[in-house]
Amino acid sequence: MGPWEKIVGANVRRLRTERGLTQEQLAFEAGIAMRYIGMIERAETSATVGMLGKLAAVLGVEPGALLSATESPA
Repeated sequence: MGPWEKIVGANVRRLRTERGLTQEQLAFEAGIAMRYIGMIERAETSATVGMLGKLAAVLGVEPGALLSATESPA
């Protein structure tokens, strides 16, 4: 996969862990399969725009934050 998948995967993992969520919890709240969360975090698949929206909503960020190559302030 390319650099965008790696950026999204790193951001999802970082935000998920900052919020104290497991992959299972994030998947349940977003209404998607836990396996898919792992694949996104490992940059093994590309998340759709709809998926980015669901993940962002659960993580409490704007969807664009998942595409940001820079760390957001804590």
